[in-house]
Amino acid sequence: MIKMYGIKNCDTIKKAQKFLEVQGVEFEFIDFRQNPIDEQTLQSFVDALGWDKVINKRSTTYRNLSDTEKQNITLALTLKNPTLIKRPVLVTGSDINVGFNEKLYLSLI
Repeated sequence: MIKMYGIKNCDTIKKAQKFLEVQGVEFEFIDFRQNPIDEQTLQSFVDALGWDKVINKRSTTYRNLSDTEKQNITLALTLKNPTLIKRPVLVTGSDINVGFNEKLYLSLI
C-alpha cells in the first residue's frame, strides 16, 4: 500500500493526490497535523534521504527558526514542527520519495 504524508491544505499535496487518483492508484493519506508521525517513521525518512531532502527550507516554519535551530535540525524539533518536512513524502514499499514529480510517480506505480 502506498502512503502519502503531508498536510491536506498543501497545494503540492492536492496535485499529487489528484494525479494518483486519475491514474487509479489507491493510497493512504496521512496528515501530519491530524496524525503526527512517530520518531521511527521520521528517522526512516532521514535515513533514506538525508536531512537536506527531508527539510523544506522554503517553508514559513523553517524561515521562522532561529539560526541555531536551522544549524541543528533534530528529530525532536521536526516532530514538534511537522511542517518542516518537505511534502509530499511518498512511501511505496521500501522506497521513500519527497516532492511531487509526475515522471517519478509514474515509475513507482
